[in-house]
Amino acid sequence: MTTQSTAHARNFIDGVWTDSTTVGESTDPATGEVIGTYADGGTDEARAAIDAARRAFRTGDWARDRDLRARALFEMADRMAARRDELVALLSRENGKIPAEAALEVDLTVSKIRYYGALALTESGRAAEVKPGLYSMTLRQPVGVAGVIAPWNSPVILSVRSFAPALAAGATVVLKLPAQTALTNHLLYEIVAGTTALPRGVFNAFTESGSRGARLIVSDPGVDVISYTGSTRVGRAIMADASASLKGMSLELGGKTPMIVFDDADLDAAVPVLTKAVTTFTGQFCMTGSRILVQRGVADELRTRLTAALEAVKVGPGTDPDSEMGPLIDTANAERVDRAVAEAAAYAEVLVRGGRITEGPLARGAFVRPSLVEVDDVDRPIVQQEVFGPVATFEVFDDEADAIARANATEFGLAASVWSRDADRPLRVARELDAGTVWSNTWAVIVDQMEEGGFKQSGVGRLNGERALEEFQEIKHIVHPAPRAS
Repeated sequence: MTTQSTAHARNFIDGVWTDSTTVGESTDPATGEVIGTYADGGTDEARAAIDAARRAFRTGDWARDRDLRARALFEMADRMAARRDELVALLSRENGKIPAEAALEVDLTVSKIRYYGALALTESGRAAEVKPGLYSMTLRQPVGVAGVIAPWNSPVILSVRSFAPALAAGATVVLKLPAQTALTNHLLYEIVAGTTALPRGVFNAFTESGSRGARLIVSDPGVDVISYTGSTRVGRAIMADASASLKGMSLELGGKTPMIVFDDADLDAAVPVLTKAVTTFTGQFCMTGSRILVQRGVADELRTRLTAALEAVKVGPGTDPDSEMGPLIDTANAERVDRAVAEAAAYAEVLVRGGRITEGPLARGAFVRPSLVEVDDVDRPIVQQEVFGPVATFEVFDDEADAIARANATEFGLAASVWSRDADRPLRVARELDAGTVWSNTWAVIVDQMEEGGFKQSGVGRLNGERALEEFQEIKHIVHPAPRAS
């Protein structure tokens, strides 16, 4: 397996670097400058990747050799760590994250790959003599070929979060990543491809600007399970398209995270975190703290402090060490986010207008400033719809029951955060929230060992923890009668 320069990003299928008939351009969202080209995949690449993964699963030892899987994942983690700085720099430039946020994403991947390398060696089956002379056992075995589709907002961690447990389980992988991060995708492919313990065809990956290749992965009977991270709208379509073959499905979808601040909260601790919850990854994060719910007793103070904090956020490119928030992924998304705030002004009070930067050197890029919109009616679009940008609502509640009702008032249920000095209140409130992850006096703390995922329209299945491995496994029950000799 040879490596290639990231000046032109290619696809990696069946152990070979491949080009496509279509070539696209990758741009720096901070400047609009073209920084490279990429092979733009589609159905041909998806077909070849599926066939290679199917062949590797059926003919090789990957599905049966847990020692091999662990060795490959540990080697992969070492390779990721060795090229960490290179990956951080490229991710920051192509995706728009400030360097500290790009580093956060990359650093999370190394421990995750090692965790699943260890889980590859762990067995959790059961065995028992269920009746005299009747022995029963369960074996976990890989489901087959895993199709992984991950988004551009955090392409490294969100693809690794799916394909590392798939590989640990013994599945083979077809990975599709989006064109917005084509050069970063290629570097990730290169790191994985250079893993000497990884057999040919076990990992296959391509970049695509459209969706034809992704649709083939979803519908093709040669793919046994889908792991998708992205929007709820696309998640619904994937579930429908996959239904004909009854594929296994793990979907982590949209979110509208309520950050619930009670009147006994420590505002000195809360305000900086609430600000970062809106601005981290420029709000392009499924767990963005996009709803600030505050109890009436501290609403005036928090409104004043949060308004000042968001207005003071330093927006700029990752090349500026003072930048606290980078650009959106492209100008089309910057304009979309700006429109969402403008439309909200018709029915809500805009506390911080933020929006598109149209003057000065930043006007060339996809820069917006953060926005804060106060709204009473939870049925309004700015509350109900995921903006996917640095925009938050400010909503006032009266008591715990009101807070819980408001927090649960959207179709989403990915995450929530509860702020209170009361020892019991965060746990009591968390129990009533329709959310897969609830933080107490913090936000966005995720660990490899514990599962995450969504309630309601925020998804099905779980990632991280042992459950993530199970998403790529079947359970086989074996019954063996062996009566006592007479």
